[in-house]
Amino acid sequence: EVQLVESGGGLVQAGGSLRLSCAASGFTFDDYAIGWFRQAPGKEREGVSCLLFSDGITHYDDSVKGRFTISTDNAKNTVYLQMNSLKPEDTAIYYCAAHWAGASCVATMMDYWGQGTEVTVSS
Repeated sequence: EVQLVESGGGLVQAGGSLRLSCAASGFTFDDYAIGWFRQAPGKEREGVSCLLFSDGITHYDDSVKGRFTISTDNAKNTVYLQMNSLKPEDTAIYYCAAHWAGASCVATMMDYWGQGTEVTVSS
């Protein structure tokens, strides 16, 4: 069974850090595009970061550039999102998703989704 499980969310003060994890089972990340998305209350889901395993290219939304970093631990089949200098506007449920043979992380194209982990940043 293919599964993505996020963890690491929580409550943090503005300026703080969190590291989200996305553990995959039932498949390996090779040849996948792995994306982190988020959805804030009352807003549409938006892309945060994307990693293309085929060539190691990473992408970040302008709102998180310089603050968030996507990385992997292939031995653990896990993708991370290190979030630093958090702002109240980063408050959202964060999801990881995978797209087989993907060259980008478009939400409507993703094949698998995790259940999400909640991040709350207080001011």
